[in-house]
Amino acid sequence: MSVYSSNTLRRLAWACALVLSLSVVAFAQTNSTSTNTNTSASARTVTSGQKMTVKGVVTRRDADTFVVQDANGVLTTVSLTDHTSVKSKGGFLRSGSTYGASNILRGLSLEVEGRGNDQGQLVAEKIRFNDSDLRVAQSISSRVDPVESDLHTTQGRVSEVEQNAQRLSGQLDELAAVSNAARGGAKAAQETADAAVAGVNSTNERISALDDYTVQNKNVINFKVGSSILSPEAKQALDQIAQQAQNARGFVIEVRGFASAEGGDELNRRLSQRRADAVVRYLAEIHNIPLRRIITPFGYGSAQAIADNATREGRQQNRRVEVSVLVNRGLLQSAPNITPTKTDSATPSAPPPQ
Repeated sequence: MSVYSSNTLRRLAWACALVLSLSVVAFAQTNSTSTNTNTSASARTVTSGQKMTVKGVVTRRDADTFVVQDANGVLTTVSLTDHTSVKSKGGFLRSGSTYGASNILRGLSLEVEGRGNDQGQLVAEKIRFNDSDLRVAQSISSRVDPVESDLHTTQGRVSEVEQNAQRLSGQLDELAAVSNAARGGAKAAQETADAAVAGVNSTNERISALDDYTVQNKNVINFKVGSSILSPEAKQALDQIAQQAQNARGFVIEVRGFASAEGGDELNRRLSQRRADAVVRYLAEIHNIPLRRIITPFGYGSAQAIADNATREGRQQNRRVEVSVLVNRGLLQSAPNITPTKTDSATPSAPPPQ
């Protein structure tokens, strides 16, 4: 075998090893995370009918339940009902602000009061938390949730890389035989090695892009003074947004509420939050958009104005909700093809007839 053919085989072996190492690292990180989670906390079973108050941090959030970890590391599963009261602490006459169950996020420090059910869960009657803790949890959730929702997609990409690596490994013997049988074998092996390296690089780029989102379209919904009620025009615009989002792969919807500078800062912040919540409720109830596809809505008050609040027209533009449809950039890219290109020069000649 020539020096050129030996270099070619070494390049192919390097590409195969690189692909296999990527898959091993990815699955090792997943297994390590699972082990740490199972060994760091114990679960609490609440007796049916037992009244209990639990204070801690939300570590897991599902559709109708969430898990709270207290200061001792004990996990309690909390069940939500239509009668659960969700409020913040303090406020006017110390009554607090009422929130929807969708505001119970991972990382939120809260207090739950309720009774046990037949499944060992704590059925929540009252849930209380500070507004400052909610804002911290919202900031964390807006960055973590989209990445975790696509974790299964990442694992699927790793499996695809492994399959390509196995296919490439099975071609090494064939390429070595071609190199010895004809002078054109060296050129075919070089092309295959280049394709393998390009496939590995393309796969790495797709995996890296799985936590990167591209804005597919952005719409602005405007409101009347002091109102969070959707107008017929706003509902028509949201209908189009929902239709576009449902036709996209790997999408999430970002909802941000704003207010003009009329009124106090706290009043504008609550008003902008109600406007954002109204948009989310319409998308979820009318178009069945899953809440896991909607980034936690947030009200910015009079901050981030897009027009001059000193004019009537400017204030009208600032009373708005911005709705953006984001699509995962990694899913938009096509899967790499690292199948070697066969050329006529790489095929040995048939033996002459006897």
